[in-house]
Amino acid sequence: MTRPDLPRPTCDRPEILAPAGDTSCFLAALAAGADNIYLGLKQFSARMQAENFGLTELSRLTDLAHENGTRVTVAMNNLIKDNEVEAAARLLYRLENQVGCDAIIVQDLAMLKVARDVGFTGSITLSTLANVTHPAGLVLARELGANRVVLPRELNIDEIRFMAESCPEDLELESFVHGALCYCVSGRCYWSSYMGGKSGLRGRCVQPCRRVYAQGPEILQAQQQRQQDERKGQEGFRRQGAQTRGRGHDARVGKNQSGRYFSCEDLSVDVLTKTLIGVPHLISWKIEGRKKGPHYVYHTVTAYRILRDNPTDSKARKMAVGILEMALGRPATHARFLPGRQVVPVNPSGQTSSGLLIGKVAIAANGVPCVKPFQDLKVHDYLRIGIEDERWHSTLPVTRQTPKGGTYYLRVPRHKTPKAGVAVYLIDRREVELERILSEWKARLESLPERRTTNVDVDLAPLAPCKKVYVPAMTVHASLPQGKETRGARNFLSCLWLTPKSAELSRTAVRRFGWWLPPVLWTEEEKDYQRMIVRLWREGARTFVLNAPWQLGLFDEKMRGDENAFLVAGPFCNIANDRAIALYADMGFKAAIVSPELNRELMLSLPRLSSLPLGYILKGSWPVGISRFGALGVRLNEPFASPKGELFWARQYGQNVWLYPGWEMDLTEKRPELEKAGYSFSVTLQERPPQSLPRQPRPGLFNWENPLL
Repeated sequence: MTRPDLPRPTCDRPEILAPAGDTSCFLAALAAGADNIYLGLKQFSARMQAENFGLTELSRLTDLAHENGTRVTVAMNNLIKDNEVEAAARLLYRLENQVGCDAIIVQDLAMLKVARDVGFTGSITLSTLANVTHPAGLVLARELGANRVVLPRELNIDEIRFMAESCPEDLELESFVHGALCYCVSGRCYWSSYMGGKSGLRGRCVQPCRRVYAQGPEILQAQQQRQQDERKGQEGFRRQGAQTRGRGHDARVGKNQSGRYFSCEDLSVDVLTKTLIGVPHLISWKIEGRKKGPHYVYHTVTAYRILRDNPTDSKARKMAVGILEMALGRPATHARFLPGRQVVPVNPSGQTSSGLLIGKVAIAANGVPCVKPFQDLKVHDYLRIGIEDERWHSTLPVTRQTPKGGTYYLRVPRHKTPKAGVAVYLIDRREVELERILSEWKARLESLPERRTTNVDVDLAPLAPCKKVYVPAMTVHASLPQGKETRGARNFLSCLWLTPKSAELSRTAVRRFGWWLPPVLWTEEEKDYQRMIVRLWREGARTFVLNAPWQLGLFDEKMRGDENAFLVAGPFCNIANDRAIALYADMGFKAAIVSPELNRELMLSLPRLSSLPLGYILKGSWPVGISRFGALGVRLNEPFASPKGELFWARQYGQNVWLYPGWEMDLTEKRPELEKAGYSFSVTLQERPPQSLPRQPRPGLFNWENPLL
């Protein structure tokens, strides 16, 4: 399908890239003057909780956007299961030939090749979930066929410029300027998945980071009591737990302290966007918010257009900031954007709920809860009573216009009756003028002819599976092991996480180990790791496990081409389908370790058509997340507890905080099934939990028995 030849954005005039979770938001983005609109479909989207779009609906919206000089980008940025590749291929074919969208966003590297194989000619953007955090990754991303890379939200302006200076000539960069922040790097988080199979990498995150966590000696005592009661079949812990759970964000329980330690405020670069103008290759300013309403979309797009078009006008900047304050997001922060004033974007003792605080619940004389709003309420406004992560919170529309300071009665179900003092937020607003504008755009949309889309069959090239190859089992240590594990053996390989300290081993010891690269490397770390790899290579090391595909750029062509080099795609590469494995084989990897978040069915199916020998995580402490934002309030190397009593702990490695559950994953009993399916080797992760961590009798199967949503 022929696409219109629209003007390209430039680094001097970046595009405003707006989110749309439904048709009203799409029209709001057009009305506000967005240059590009990104959205998700009913499947393969990293925001599956949004309403999202069908193809027939999208085709007409795309026509309307193109008619007004606006591009349309479709987010297919979730992890693709092995049994979903053909469905994704058919969808890509229809996007090219029946819809005519301008670009797609992907996280799964398999989609880079699948998209081109089915004839998709639009632009391909690598999502922030692809985790391109250091310059060498940009070069490799372009070699693999990406046209644009979304930079991590953890980068400051100096690091953004450094990435831009290292960027290939024909590669575009995109940077977030506004919206929700994930605590974990680039949103690559396993927390929700580990706790119940709803994967953040598949758009199903239930946001456990937003909850209240507690830390202190009484928490441990309660947990130990719970274990004793469970063994005795008693109910004592439930009574005791009820006394310590469900209190507010600033609850204090004896020597314990509770807080929303991992609940981030929203990013808002606002007036600092002027520093992004003119940065080479940076041609797109991205606004997060596909689950937001049209009010949010209209206001944020309007504000950032003002900031882009009037970067030196102080009155215009003040106007834009005022508009952003009314966008109804969470409290805003510049986070790490300013190198000299980097802040941890969490406020453990504050409210990080989205929406504008407009008052607190009071109980009227007739016993009905009410609120006296800090500003006028309008019919069709939407309120939320309480905080999003509390089960008892309620949302309701405003049915009666109420002036500032007036009384508005909160008609909620009896079982959700709030207590006095609970916060009330304005979470969406439908101003009369905005509704009129949206009605006009809806009429324009309905005047366009509808283009029907039809199902198609797509043939993908068959894969050639590799022969099963023996690979020794790996045990990965955080520090130098003792005894026989330092001497090497044919049936197992001791491995070390590569750090400046571990790289100082003697020449004779270096070659006995496999070397695991950390999942996240930052811009200023790239040269140091390159030097460490060169030294290890010179002293005989040949086995390296890379935990991001972009780390391949740290190895020169001679290293990659060495017949003795054994480069392995590690588990943090999130390999979930055979097409991704084939791509890693083409890149020069000799083996791969599949994502541990896969369930039984997917785990057992992958070796069948694998182009590489496959490994799996057998046992060990798997992190639920890795963050660059640091810890604020929660103490490192000490257990902390969820509202349900689950224990976790945190440890600092380099610039990053690693979050671990209080129980290991353990597939030891499943080893016969995995070996029979064709896996060549297993991996054990050795990590020393805090001595104060009580043993939690929980199954460590990760998603083995879950469907992986």
